[in-house]
Parts: sequence; structure tokens; C-alpha cells
Amino acid sequence: MEYVKSFRDLEVYKLAREVSKEIFFLSKTFPDDERFSLTSQIRRSSRSIGGQIAEAWGKRRYELHFISKLTDSDSEQLETQHWLEEATTCEYIDPKTANKLVYKCESIGKMLQSMIDKASAFCKK
Repeated sequence: MEYVKSFRDLEVYKLAREVSKEIFFLSKTFPDDERFSLTSQIRRSSRSIGGQIAEAWGKRRYELHFISKLTDSDSEQLETQHWLEEATTCEYIDPKTANKLVYKCESIGKMLQSMIDKASAFCKK
């Protein structure tokens, strides 16, 4: 992929960063007693989506490692969806806001799957 020089150029990475930033600011409104539980979990999982994409980029020499890291990223976006649902159930996030973030997570998942399906195009020979 000559047109992509860095993981920072990937649209999926940019979207992952957007989601983690939105969740960070949104989670600032969670109650203090959630600081070491829900707040920590949702921030960690949302931040890890982009982190795993960056790691995958560094593993492109080994297609199976690349795919493994992208799979880890997909798992993190699914975990983030779970925590968004928990936050909605606890009424820390309104359903409309949660749905927008879940939609973005689902979009990330689709992009990651596309990268997995086309892994050889990203990996060095």
C-alpha cells in the first residue's frame, strides 16, 4: 500500500482516535465512584483500538501477526460497545449518544475486517 505511509494515514485509525477522544470527554461526566471501574474500562478499551492498529502496522512483515493485532483491535471495539451499553443502562450516557458511538465502533469493525481480508496488500513481502 504505497499511498499509506503510516498507520496515522489509515482512516480506521483516525476514526478510532475520534471515538476514544469522544469517550474520554463523555466519561468525565460519569460519577466519581465509577472512576476505577466503568470509566477506566471504557477509556482503556476505546484507546486500545487505535493502539492495536498501530501495533498491527508494525507487524506487517508477518501477515499472521498483522491479522492477529487487527483481530485484537476488533475485540477492543466490541468491548467498547459493551461498556457503552453498560453506561447507557446506568443512565450515564443518553441512548442517542451511545448509538452514535456504537455505530462508529461498528464502522471500525467493518474497516478492520476489510483490512484482515486484504492483509496481503498491507504486508511486506
